[in-house]
Amino acid sequence: MARKDIPGQASLVFDVALLDLHNPKDSISIENKVVPENCERISQSGDFLRYHYNGTLLDGTLFDSSYSRNRTFDTYIGQGYVIPGMDEGLLGVCIGEKRRIVVPPHLGYGEEGRGNIPGSAVLVFDIHVIDFHNPADSISITSHYKPPDCSVLSKKGDYLKYHYNASLLDGTLLDSTWNLGKTYNIVLGSGQVVLGMDMGLREMCVGEKRTVIIPPHLGYGEAGVDGEVPGSAVLVFDIELLELVAGLPEGYMFVWNGEVSPNLFDEIDKDGNGEVLLEEFSEYIHAQVASGKGKLAPGFDAEMIMKNMFTNQDRNGDGKVTAEEFKLKDQETKHDEL
Repeated sequence: MARKDIPGQASLVFDVALLDLHNPKDSISIENKVVPENCERISQSGDFLRYHYNGTLLDGTLFDSSYSRNRTFDTYIGQGYVIPGMDEGLLGVCIGEKRRIVVPPHLGYGEEGRGNIPGSAVLVFDIHVIDFHNPADSISITSHYKPPDCSVLSKKGDYLKYHYNASLLDGTLLDSTWNLGKTYNIVLGSGQVVLGMDMGLREMCVGEKRTVIIPPHLGYGEAGVDGEVPGSAVLVFDIELLELVAGLPEGYMFVWNGEVSPNLFDEIDKDGNGEVLLEEFSEYIHAQVASGKGKLAPGFDAEMIMKNMFTNQDRNGDGKVTAEEFKLKDQETKHDEL
C-alpha cells in the first residue's frame, strides 16, 4: 500500500495472521520425543542414519515427506550432508525413536528458502529413526542357547545346514527358512553368503541359536536387493544350526582316509594303456569315496570336483593323464590329494 493512498490523520486497521517467528539467536528445539525402552546405543557424528520424516511449516503446511516416496532418507550425520539444524537434531537418537525437530531459518534454508519452502521460514520435522550404523561397525553376535556338548565348532570349509529369520531392526520380516520349510545350506568361507553372515556362522556348534546383526557394508550394501532388502539397511538374522559336516583341510577337495596305494596310477588306468581319461579318473574316485577310502569336500558338486582334479593332473591339457604327469599333492602324512 502506497502512502499516497492513505488519507492524513487516518486510523489504520491491520488483520494479521502470524505465520511464524524466530530469533537469530535461536537454536533448534526437540519436542515430543518417543524413545524405545531398549536403547543400547545413540547416534553420533559419523553414523549413517536411515529415517522417515514429514516436513511442515509452523502453520502445518506440508512441504516434503519421505513417506510419500515410500523410501527413507539416508544420510551421514554430524558432517554437513544435511541442513545444520537436522545435522544437530539427528544426533543422540535411538533406533526406533520418534521426535519433532524445530529448525529456525538460519539453521535451515535461510532468507532465500528453497523450492516450496518460503524464505526465513521456521521448519518442523517429525522424524522416525529406522536404523543407523557406523562404517567402522563389525557384526554383533548374541548366543541365546548352546547345547551341553558344544565342542565341535564350525570353521571354514565346513558344510552347514541352518534355519534363519531375516528381519530389519524395526522387526519387519524379510525372509524365513522356517516359513519355507527347508534349511539353507552353504560351505562356510566359500563366498556363498554375504561376508557378515559368513562371519556370524563361525565357531558355532550344532543346536546353537544365535542372533547376528549385520551392518550394510558387511551385508547387501547401499544397493540392497531390489524388492527384498532396502539399501543401506542393518539386518538381523536369528539362526539355528542344525547340521555340520566337517570340511577338508584348506586347499583340498579330496583326501585319502588311509594309506595311498603305491601303484595308484596303475589302479586308475584299468585298461593299462598308460593314459587315464576323465571317465576312468572319475569312476575310480567315486569308488574310493563309496568304500570309505577317500572323502570329497562336502557341499560342492562332485562332478565339478572330479573335473578340477583331473585338469590339475592333465598338465599339458591334452585331455588325458600319463604316468609322467600324475603326481600327489602332499599336505600332511595322512592327507594327500590328487
